[in-house]
Amino acid sequence: MASKPVEAVLFGAGGRGRHTFGQYALRNADRLKFVAVAEPDAQRRETFAREHGIATEHAYPSWEDLLARPQMAPALFNATMDPMHADSTMAALEAGYHVLLEKPLAVDAVSCVRLVRKAQQNKRILQLGYTLRYAPFFEALNQMLTTGRIGQMLHVDHTEKVAYWHMAHSFVRGNWGNVARSGPMILAKCCHDMDLLAWMVDRPAVRVASFGALTHFRADWANSDIPKRCTDGCPIEPDCPYSAIRMYLGENTDWPVSAISPDTSMAARREAVETGPYGRCVYRCDNDVVDHQVVAIEFADDVTVSLTMEGHTVENTRTMRYSGTEGEICGHMAKNELRVHDFASGQECLTRPGSYGGGHGGGDPRMCDAFVEAVRADDPSAVLASAEAGLEGHLLCFAAEQARSQHRVVEMDAFRREIESAADKA
Repeated sequence: MASKPVEAVLFGAGGRGRHTFGQYALRNADRLKFVAVAEPDAQRRETFAREHGIATEHAYPSWEDLLARPQMAPALFNATMDPMHADSTMAALEAGYHVLLEKPLAVDAVSCVRLVRKAQQNKRILQLGYTLRYAPFFEALNQMLTTGRIGQMLHVDHTEKVAYWHMAHSFVRGNWGNVARSGPMILAKCCHDMDLLAWMVDRPAVRVASFGALTHFRADWANSDIPKRCTDGCPIEPDCPYSAIRMYLGENTDWPVSAISPDTSMAARREAVETGPYGRCVYRCDNDVVDHQVVAIEFADDVTVSLTMEGHTVENTRTMRYSGTEGEICGHMAKNELRVHDFASGQECLTRPGSYGGGHGGGDPRMCDAFVEAVRADDPSAVLASAEAGLEGHLLCFAAEQARSQHRVVEMDAFRREIESAADKA
């Protein structure tokens, strides 16, 4: 007899909630079924409820309203906005739910530690949305490193290429453009990358330095005759690479266009551009996150790492180079290429990791698979991207931002002790 699907509730029916977790459930009805949703936007809430056959009385305007009811399922998917992660997840764990939480854990280091502790104390699964750990590309890279393909690791160069249009959409006009609303760029965008580095290097970090700034997307890059919106008769709009008209009012209705309005008809998109945040001039927004940053990390055993975040690139991908005593691995995620060069033989081997399909290089569906099976087994140890495993990458993000903003080198042992002590007192 086939097993019943794992039942779950959802916090946040936006892009990740509806299009990633929701679509996974619809495609895998034998594995996962949503029985309730909490979403403040009425149109999104009603759409998700309709798609999943959720009764009106189980479609709530807030996560607090949902948690006011007795526990409705064993699992909870949390796709709320970043600043809401800590409070909503803490309450969900207290209510008895196993939780898959979109990254990051929280927007401050103390809350991250407290969430990890709460999951451990309550013996609940707290899986992070570190979908790249489940992507075949990074799974293959990790296997190469752990099996010693390049000997002892010496140095890593890792680059997060945030394409110019992605930077403008998400980190200038969008939800993650302002530190007060979403945390620093190194956390909001690069906590994936910090987690990958901590996982691949597999040693404790010793010290961190960082440099970066918001250089381009500022008011002083636009003349006084540039209006607040692309639709307000902007004289440079036809030639501007960041034109909202070009970006959102063309034939494409997939992401990122789908993010500006639940209704992707031309009329709805035009209204969103004319009245919503995504139609603003990129030089007239309230953004303050950096648009380029570099982080230098020293790990134990003298392993050195450089992480670069670039917001002005053509490619929207990640590239990396791992050098060791016996060889070198160069990777390009978008091309699905891992090239291993052996020093002794001089030979190069090209690997193209298998494709699983789905977002984030196949990581999204595999991450959901892992969470569903862990919930079914009631086994907190069964997930690769647990909050406990992902905590180090978060702490590296916060240390990097402290190093950048305070113009100093952060010693990680002292930083960890400081955060743990603050969590004890919280």
